[in-house]
Amino acid sequence: MNATTSSVTRKAAREPVIFEISKPGREAPTQFPPLARGPDAGAPALPAHLRRQARPAMPSVSELQAVRHFTRLSQLNFSIDTHFYPLGSCTMKYNPKACNSLAMLPEFLNRHPLAPASASQGFLACMFELQEMLREITGMHGVSLTPMAGAQGEFAGVAMIRAYHRARGDEGRNEIIVPEAAHGTNPATAAMCGCVVREIPCDSNGDVDIEALRAAAGPKTAGIMLTNPSTLGVFERKIVTVEKIVHAAGGLLYYDGANLNAILGKVRPGDMGFDVIHMNLHKTFSTPHGGGGPGSGAVGVGERLLPYLPIPVVGRDGERYRWLDERDRPKSIGRLSAFMGNAGVNMRAYIYMRMLGRDGMVRVAEFAALNANYMMRRLTAEGFDAAYGMRRASHEFIITLKRQHRQYNISAMDVAKRLLDYGMHAPTTYFPLLVPECLLIEPTETEAKEDLDRFCDAMSEILREMAETPEMVSKAPHTMPVRRLDDVRAAKLLDLVWKPAAARAGE
Repeated sequence: MNATTSSVTRKAAREPVIFEISKPGREAPTQFPPLARGPDAGAPALPAHLRRQARPAMPSVSELQAVRHFTRLSQLNFSIDTHFYPLGSCTMKYNPKACNSLAMLPEFLNRHPLAPASASQGFLACMFELQEMLREITGMHGVSLTPMAGAQGEFAGVAMIRAYHRARGDEGRNEIIVPEAAHGTNPATAAMCGCVVREIPCDSNGDVDIEALRAAAGPKTAGIMLTNPSTLGVFERKIVTVEKIVHAAGGLLYYDGANLNAILGKVRPGDMGFDVIHMNLHKTFSTPHGGGGPGSGAVGVGERLLPYLPIPVVGRDGERYRWLDERDRPKSIGRLSAFMGNAGVNMRAYIYMRMLGRDGMVRVAEFAALNANYMMRRLTAEGFDAAYGMRRASHEFIITLKRQHRQYNISAMDVAKRLLDYGMHAPTTYFPLLVPECLLIEPTETEAKEDLDRFCDAMSEILREMAETPEMVSKAPHTMPVRRLDDVRAAKLLDLVWKPAAARAGE
């Protein structure tokens, strides 16, 4: 056990965050200028029926108390800027600050989304080049930046597949094949688009079960949704066979771009035979994400789906750029957002790709795979079980605690909670569902070897604790201000509103 680990395990519980610090009569002095009076003072007075009848119930605290309270709360957050964050399938990598600062230049930040193209040439040029770079990276024929998130990108992809079949008069194609290792949003997206989901299994090596695919593919097949490498952390070795079966049945191939970080610059979905892809620009291309946003789920399409791209997209006439809308794309599936997508996320992605260059993108995939395989080897050497043996991992890998759960009655969630005491966010737990007691670990390419080793050291120490002091793991965390919550109850009875003590007592 190294010194860092020892200090963590001996660390006393953090000082609890006390919320009831209000004292009657205590207040922070306001420094606002006096309000203007008179008929020309500004906005008209509120109508009487919209005015408060009593002062709002606010805590009585000093400015210093308020600053310290919220600063302490912020210090309890786990984030990529403060902690190791190996959240599998989410690509929680470091986001260079240059991307944020450049995307927030006044010329970009202050641009109104309804500004005419004549006043937006710089921004449109960036978006056009972003479309072209994404098109080249994925091997597609066209790209739209309109979808606001990965889930909306999925929706756009399946909607285009449906539009393609309907335009051909093939109304009976309403089945989407989904491997059991798919992201949970895939079957939900298919259902939202009015399709019937046909789930197929994976084989013991983590590849798509080819015979099950042959049996599922047929005259009702609209397409298949999968990602490669899959959520099992392995590259689909039979992808060419999968492509031939689906296309021979008359269906199309949709690529879930959540794992694009693993193949960036190495292989292109278009070259694998995919007809449509969504890309999580907020994962692969450097936008801070989590907690529901912000996001961008740009979609790329092959030639046969090009007319159905969501609008608007950026086009170029000579040296001028303009929006292409329903007048230019009459077969488009339409608009997915009020304007053209999340402009700030798209700008960050553009800047990040410009910083990386072509060679840099290759290094992203190489170091992401290197880090994941290094960690997998270390953890298996320490006594953990890789879900798919020592098959080469892509950018993420799965360990299963099925043996430890049976031997020590310690669950994957117990280990996840214990990792918080070691100052690290847990990997993704219990996903994919077909692997029992699993942790899906994705270190990303941005982590130093020392941090990878620190995580592996912590996991090794937790494994020792399972055998010697299992309650240290089963009752973790021990150093957080809040212990284990009833997650279901907390979600159903969410309480985010402060109330004075007297008001709470009367409830």
